[in-house]
Amino acid sequence: MLGDKIIDLTGKITGTRVTQEATGPRVEVSVQGTSNYLGIEMSELATYTSTMLPTGVLLGEGQGVAMGVEGDAVSWQGAGVGRPTGKGLESSWRYAITFQTQSPRLARLNSVVGVGEWETDEQGNGKAEIWEWK
Repeated sequence: MLGDKIIDLTGKITGTRVTQEATGPRVEVSVQGTSNYLGIEMSELATYTSTMLPTGVLLGEGQGVAMGVEGDAVSWQGAGVGRPTGKGLESSWRYAITFQTQSPRLARLNSVVGVGEWETDEQGNGKAEIWEWK
């Protein structure tokens, strides 16, 4: 069951890199943006990798950090599935995410699994929303 929305994020793909893996080409994507974690404004840095399966489904995993102006910081790791939805970098993702933080204001996230949606347009502008999974 979905609980409260815990994060809003707006970001931009700032770089891509393709590597060859045993399973085929893997695309590494870097993202920078701004986010709101439980009402705290943060700057976000993230990297995720995706591998396209023969079915056209993208398998992905990623990690990131978010830092606030008052010293709050949180790191996260996630994995999910996506699909290309148009030209260029346009894609749609659904994923699960876990968090680690020492910030007292964000400590609740240490025991939360989030589920999220990440939508990117063809220019690499993205938006995410993440909810607590209860």
